[in-house]
Amino acid sequence: MSRRDLLLIPPLLFFGAFYLYPLGSIIQLSLAPEGRITWGAILETLRGTAFWKVLGFTVGQATLSTMVTLALGLPLAGLFARYPFLGRGWWQAMATVPFVLPTVVVAAAFTALLGPRGWINQALMALLNLPEPPISFLNTLAAIVVAHVFYNLTLVLRIVGTAWAHLDPTLEMAAHTLGADRWRTLGRVTIPLLMPAILAATALVFLFDFTSFGVVLLLGGPRYATLEVEIYRQAVGLFNLPAAATLALVQLGLTFGILALYTRLQARLTFPLEWRPAASTARSPRTPWERTKVALGLSALSLWIGLPLLALIARSVTPMTARKPGEAAIYTGWLTLGYYQELWINRRGAVTYVAPIEAVRNSLIFAGMVMVLSLLLGGMVAYGLAGRRRRRWLDPLLMLPLSTSAVTLGFGFLTGFSRPRVFLRVFPGLAEAVMALRTSPLLVVIAHTLIAYPFVVRILLPAMEGMNPRWREAAMTLGASPWRVWWHVEAPLLGRALLTAAIFAFCVSLGEFGATALIARPTMTTMPLAIARFLSQPGELNLGQAMAMSTLLLLVTFLGILLIERFRYRGIGGF
Repeated sequence: MSRRDLLLIPPLLFFGAFYLYPLGSIIQLSLAPEGRITWGAILETLRGTAFWKVLGFTVGQATLSTMVTLALGLPLAGLFARYPFLGRGWWQAMATVPFVLPTVVVAAAFTALLGPRGWINQALMALLNLPEPPISFLNTLAAIVVAHVFYNLTLVLRIVGTAWAHLDPTLEMAAHTLGADRWRTLGRVTIPLLMPAILAATALVFLFDFTSFGVVLLLGGPRYATLEVEIYRQAVGLFNLPAAATLALVQLGLTFGILALYTRLQARLTFPLEWRPAASTARSPRTPWERTKVALGLSALSLWIGLPLLALIARSVTPMTARKPGEAAIYTGWLTLGYYQELWINRRGAVTYVAPIEAVRNSLIFAGMVMVLSLLLGGMVAYGLAGRRRRRWLDPLLMLPLSTSAVTLGFGFLTGFSRPRVFLRVFPGLAEAVMALRTSPLLVVIAHTLIAYPFVVRILLPAMEGMNPRWREAAMTLGASPWRVWWHVEAPLLGRALLTAAIFAFCVSLGEFGATALIARPTMTTMPLAIARFLSQPGELNLGQAMAMSTLLLLVTFLGILLIERFRYRGIGGF
């Protein structure tokens, strides 16, 4: 066994203990809740009309959200691919910000824009002298779909836009020469050639919509529930762990099935083509129609993405006052920092309730620990797999947390570490430590690391494989130890990739909501949990604090994206 093989042992142990074991506990709780295999609990859940209603809504809203995302994203992808307009890089960066935003921030942004006390409703009430908000946006299917499109639009722009930018334009020109019009060329030439990229974007968008949790929980309200939300309700609200385990098992099977189908279809629909450099395929818009398309596309993008975020920031510094008792509140027009000041105060004075600023502190501490642990584990995996085809089967295995929803992971922690039967039978002394971990803040760090380290691997692995192996061989020939080779040769070359991976892991931890909602204790509240709590409670102060904390989280995340765009290697890395 080589030294690089030894580096893979700690990540594999971490993967086995905190991914395979929790998922195994879900399977055990679903198939054998009383210690022996029985199909009663599964059949009872699957036969119920509630299950099929939840499954039907999950698939239906994911399908609808994916269709709307593609309808808006594909034309925008064509604009970004073919026209090098002014500020194109800035627009792409702006479109990327929603994808890494926490779901609670997105919910707060649309609440500030279209909620009962949002800017648009308040403006219409003042303009038309209406007693009630005219637009009912929250707790509707439209709110869920709009938020999903807001989130996943960048996937279509990045994946399809990149492939479109490298597509040889002479193929389209040949179709025009043979008499095909614009739409026939698009349908017969361009779309078939882009089908692998479109399929990849469609699968990822559908997968994220299918496993949606925070958006449905916060914007959909009690009327709507996806499998993710129902797992949370059964486990936390009703404490029906066998039913929650069955739902989690069904979701795992469907998720892996979607990924397998995507891989199979992509292999069948891929065409062997010679890609062209993006700079050689783009040209400035020349005709009035082309300029109009660019203007309309950028206007739609700014309204869809920029307006909710601006509404959130403005709402966090705008006080409200009531017209009369019982009537809706209106904006006074004066700016205030009062909601930010309230983040430092524990109004309830309860032992189990921490001041909002403590949630900020907890999130920063967790994110810092996750960043270090993810870099350590992800770096070991990337270094152990780089340039080694015989070990590449470990790559998809260790990437499985990416295809597993955060709520399912959190539920696995909840069941696996609350009743560690395997440890009780094999390692009685270790079982006590495992049960102690269930109430420890380290469990939150471990859950966040499990979600973040695959992103680190996807960023570091291409950068490591892009290094010239002769540099390492030359340093070792001159007598340098493996540690000195890493520190003096490889680490400086990987500095930008390491910084990008660190920032990404930090942002992932900072905004994680699904798993934390299941495993965090009241005294370990994070920023997303605090925002969700504020949004679920009535009153101007709660709403204002939610907007203020969401703005802080937005600014930190936006700063992280700017740093990633600044330091990442262009065209290198999976994210």
